[in-house]
Amino acid sequence: MTGAGAQHEDWRGEAADWVVRLQAADLSEADLLAFDAWLAAAPENTAAYDAALALSHEFEVNAEALREELSRTRPARPTLGRFFPAAAAMAAAAAVAVVVVVPAMRPAARPAVYATATGEHRSLTLADGTRIDLNAGTRLSVVLRRDERDVRMDEGQAVFDVAADARRPFLIAVGDRTVRVVGTQFDVRRRAGRLSVTVTRGTVEVAPAGEAKGEAFRLHPGQRLEHQEGAVLAKVTPAAPDQALGWRAGKLVYRGEPLAQVVADLNAQFPTPIRIDDVKLAATPISGVIILDGQAAVVRRLALLVSAKAVPSDGGVTLQRIEAPGR
Repeated sequence: MTGAGAQHEDWRGEAADWVVRLQAADLSEADLLAFDAWLAAAPENTAAYDAALALSHEFEVNAEALREELSRTRPARPTLGRFFPAAAAMAAAAAVAVVVVVPAMRPAARPAVYATATGEHRSLTLADGTRIDLNAGTRLSVVLRRDERDVRMDEGQAVFDVAADARRPFLIAVGDRTVRVVGTQFDVRRRAGRLSVTVTRGTVEVAPAGEAKGEAFRLHPGQRLEHQEGAVLAKVTPAAPDQALGWRAGKLVYRGEPLAQVVADLNAQFPTPIRIDDVKLAATPISGVIILDGQAAVVRRLALLVSAKAVPSDGGVTLQRIEAPGR
């Protein structure tokens, strides 16, 4: 085999390695960094990977038959053993004329799950350079693919500082809406069925997901979208950066948000559950800054703000409206 032919064989075999490795259950961020470095090393690597990926979309190789064929046609590649036999089988499928294949679905990538407990904050950096700051009581999962970056937020709040990559949009599935960006900084909050997206840098698109109905919005810095899951309508209002990012400095900033939303946020920060005893009180709009210095002090100040009293009950504390005299 000529030098050029041998080099082509190497590209093809390494591409097969990576296709299989990127679908592995134990895929790590270090693997993704190594993959990006391999792609950047030579343009031929990208072409070889695209060809191997196309093959993997259509077929799952019968590994035993192909290993046998591979052993008859050429020495085994030493690098293939790094992963598992399916990689050798895929390399053989790209290199020899006789292959045995069976139709199959492409395995789904396994998401990485990140979560914070009550009162816990966490910061992490993804393999693509994106930074995520998780507020307390948050759970989300991440899958980094070659053509897009997918996040699913089940509950909580996080600030995303997304690394720019026009080839791979950053998508966040949150309730019945999808948030789409390329590179920007923004805050997403989902608690008790209420969603808010606040942009501090760049542009963010928010649109209905799946069968959900409603309008799609493009948000710019200083704008905030608020949406009740299940509703068709959403509203966009001005928002200062501290309203979105204040929680990272130990303060919660509100401008006309219902008490129920404030309590949902506080319940993620403190161990003792806070409850509200009536619907009217829960709808009371709150504007101001809450310093997260201690639960007892926070509850006391909040009760004064809404003309309520804090009553211990069932392992928690309940906010009850103070009735005016004579009623």
